[in-house]
Amino acid sequence: MTTTRPREVELHRVATELFRERGFHATSMQDLAKALGLNRGSLYHYIAAKDDLLWTIVSDALDRLEECVRPELDGKGSGEARVRRAIAAHLHFAASNLNELSLLQIELRSLPPGRRHALVERRDAYEAHWRRAIDEGIVDGSFRPLDVRLAGFIVLSTCNWFTQWYRPDGPLAVEELAGTLADLLVGGLRASASAEGAP
Repeated sequence: MTTTRPREVELHRVATELFRERGFHATSMQDLAKALGLNRGSLYHYIAAKDDLLWTIVSDALDRLEECVRPELDGKGSGEARVRRAIAAHLHFAASNLNELSLLQIELRSLPPGRRHALVERRDAYEAHWRRAIDEGIVDGSFRPLDVRLAGFIVLSTCNWFTQWYRPDGPLAVEELAGTLADLLVGGLRASASAEGAP
């Protein structure tokens, strides 16, 4: 997040929570002001419109997610090893940013068309890195021949849905969940049981 003033940071935190709990359209500027202990007019010292808040929250979340996951997808090792590391990185980031990533998935449609289109393009570019890693896994033999686009969609859909059911106080730590999901997803892509120890 590019903001530095404490009040702006607090505004973004509160907005993220309210947008997820109530929905973007159901959260008014008055709701935000009340939660912050401000007069409604005071909010306009920090933002020009409610849309700006949502844009900043989801845009920043996507930037930070990509910064966390792309080094794993583009790094060294077999396609399988890179996808496995990327799944873990995505889920660890999601566990610490549940509200932000939920808004990225659920409230994308609430953005004005221009901003929505820009964010979809950035999201598609992120997804392309997953597909490339899967495709390279097919080439190196760690994955069987398959529909790369569909495989990428399934892997990312599973990682994205994690934000809707994961609970930090649940019985399993995120490390255990990441390992289990990686086993299930990678197992479905793997070329054969003999490739289990692929580097």
